[in-house]
Amino acid sequence: MADINIGATSWRRVEVGRVLKLETGSLAAIVEIIDHKRALVDGPSTDSKLATARGPVQLSKTLLTPIVIDKLPRGARTGAVKKFWEAAGVDAKWAETNWAKKQVQQEKRQALTDFDRFKVMRLKKQRRFEERKALAKVKASA
Repeated sequence: MADINIGATSWRRVEVGRVLKLETGSLAAIVEIIDHKRALVDGPSTDSKLATARGPVQLSKTLLTPIVIDKLPRGARTGAVKKFWEAAGVDAKWAETNWAKKQVQQEKRQALTDFDRFKVMRLKKQRRFEERKALAKVKASA
């Protein structure tokens, strides 16, 4: 008979300690699961953009991140959550994700003025010209 290898799924689960990204763009950790649609969250981030006040949120309005705060006790108060948050290095882990990098890039692009967009366009044209020149040189030598 064949060997059967049974392993845990790699799905992200709603669990105490799971870090969520709220629809406002901030981060919060699940402190207590209220019911199948809501959870009590707290986000004591040092970054003011990512900080979230303690309160209930609908799970349908959140996204589960791969970051989990290990051994966070159920119903932990804000001070304890902050201590576990900093010990787990959630802000640093979040800053390393592609998700956060894309968000920063989008914010930079939205802040561009008309003249900045013009300068970006000119730089793209210049880069494209140099690439095509190099490609033509390679084709000519081949």
